Amino acid sequence: MTYLAHDRYCDEILFQTDGLRAAVKGADLTARVPTCPAWSLRDLVVHVGGAHRWAGELVRNRATEEIPDEQVPGAEGPGDDPGALDTWLAEGAAATVAALREAGPDTAVWTWAWEQRTAFWARRMAHETTVHRADAALTTRTVYEVAPDLASDTIDEWLQIVAFAQAEGDPEAAELRGAGRSLHLHATDVPGAEWLIEFSEKGFTWRRAHEKATVALRGPLTELMLAFNRRQKPDEGGLEVLGDRGLLDFWLERSSFG
Repeated sequence: MTYLAHDRYCDEILFQTDGLRAAVKGADLTARVPTCPAWSLRDLVVHVGGAHRWAGELVRNRATEEIPDEQVPGAEGPGDDPGALDTWLAEGAAATVAALREAGPDTAVWTWAWEQRTAFWARRMAHETTVHRADAALTTRTVYEVAPDLASDTIDEWLQIVAFAQAEGDPEAAELRGAGRSLHLHATDVPGAEWLIEFSEKGFTWRRAHEKATVALRGPLTELMLAFNRRQKPDEGGLEVLGDRGLLDFWLERSSFG
């Protein structure tokens, strides 16, 4: 699989953070986030900024094991002042990107996943920020757009995460099996942006392909990415579901962790 360049992920962490900051500027920070209903808008910002700082701390320290949240300086965020929160978010992203650039993509570092190097954290923080910027934009009803290659890579990464969770025995992901069924994702506005998820009795596999499936979800790539990340319903944003809607719902319900 071809990832984006390390520097591009670093650039996107900064770019997506700026987009998040713009989306919440002047907004009511106590407003509930419809896509993460347990959170206020402030909670969302603190979650993203805390994740940046945690990843940055791991990279700076070349950590060989997980660092507890309480040991990450400033991860809890500032008070309720919007200006202080904005500065905190920007500074945390910048510091993490500086650590990632200094380390490069191939430095050994602890991660919770299949790849134990800094490249994982650059990619993960880019997509973490991209998807949570969508949460902010949906809350404040501001414009949301994502570059096609980044949106495609967000889907790739999420499929890898779900597959990893299944391999590690996650109970929800473990149910994503059943021979003879398949799910096709088809972006109608970006050539080649298609995925085929095939189920077996042992689990599921996926690949980039255009093939007939039990159910297909098709439409604009950004909307497809949002629906696949459960940020909107599969029949919103110009998307359409063709075939067995129950199988699509089955996937979305059992890939809802994280």
